[in-house]
Amino acid sequence: MSLPPRTEEQPLLGPYDLGAGLRLRNRVVMAPMTRARADNPALAPTTSHSEYYRQRAGAGLIVSEGTWISPQAVGAVRVPGIYSQEQVRAWAAVTSAVHDEGGTVFAQLAHTGAASHPDFHQGHLPVAPSAVNPGGTVHTPNGPTHVITPRALSTHQIADVVEQYRSAAANARLAGFDGVELHAQRGYLIAQFLNPVLNLRTDAYGGTVEGRARFLFEVLDAVTGVWGPHRVGVKFAPHQALGASHEVSPEILAVHEHVAARLNDYPLAYLHLMMTRRPNEKVTPAQRQESLGLFRPLYRGTLIANAGLDQDSANAVIGEGLADLVSFAELFIGNPDLPARFRHGLPLTTGDRATFYQGGPDGYTDYPPAAPIRASPAAEVGPQPVPSQPQPRRTS
Repeated sequence: MSLPPRTEEQPLLGPYDLGAGLRLRNRVVMAPMTRARADNPALAPTTSHSEYYRQRAGAGLIVSEGTWISPQAVGAVRVPGIYSQEQVRAWAAVTSAVHDEGGTVFAQLAHTGAASHPDFHQGHLPVAPSAVNPGGTVHTPNGPTHVITPRALSTHQIADVVEQYRSAAANARLAGFDGVELHAQRGYLIAQFLNPVLNLRTDAYGGTVEGRARFLFEVLDAVTGVWGPHRVGVKFAPHQALGASHEVSPEILAVHEHVAARLNDYPLAYLHLMMTRRPNEKVTPAQRQESLGLFRPLYRGTLIANAGLDQDSANAVIGEGLADLVSFAELFIGNPDLPARFRHGLPLTTGDRATFYQGGPDGYTDYPPAAPIRASPAAEVGPQPVPSQPQPRRTS
């Protein structure tokens, strides 16, 4: 079904000043999506990654798939990292491809934590805030496997993980990214620290709202020390339901409210708000209003709304001032030229879910644009060079 052509009246398609020299051509963000195409022992991006991201450079901002900050962080097959020089060189080809099209791209920094398996770590247990099995399965090199009880990090080991984030942030800068986003959403290590069911610590990293948030802010301090705060974003999912319940956890919501308010002390690039209660869940209009109504007043910086939005609802939340940018995930798989399709009322292609994680080019770089993208000169604003920042001294 073809959408009616709309241009100037779409708030989604206007430019946006993200700060620190980043003026986005539109307010359409490509959300981070795992696509499992790094099919090589080095877990390095390939030429297919460069083409995939280049095709989607019409987005105002691209956030890369989650990238492992260290070998310890790995928790899924064929997902690239950003901890080795080989990976950095490969990501540099990706960022160059995006910049050649006038695009802007951030790297999402990720650590799986408890949601991993010894199959990824030469038989060693994955790490977590506490020795609590989060449940679920993980696809390892040996096939789908139930996760197991992880080992709890000591305070000294927590400092080591913070350093891994700092090192990965520095590598992202070397690779030519325009900034970085911290993966603090459900299921991964930072979110595990925020979760009172998975974080049973009684030391400075648990026990209270402030304690459970401490790890996130130590990581944020390390990463902003490399980039400066204006080139760093945070993505979180505050509305998580626990166990079999479909109700939002009040304890998890409380710690995220604390995080959102405290993030005002950092002039970040943005806060990326995932509004779903469960993975792959559609957000109802009432849930959307509830989520944005709560976090828009709490966080005074740039807010990206994520999950369950289409062209009409995205234009509505921006037009109503509930969000500044909107990110899309699955729509970008089948529609590499998504902003152009929005602008010209072109039909949208449904991505083939069977190919989302299978590897190879099928269902990855073979979705054609609906029409050639001809951005006006005024829209080709693109990113500016990253301001020079003093590098923190590496700790042992």
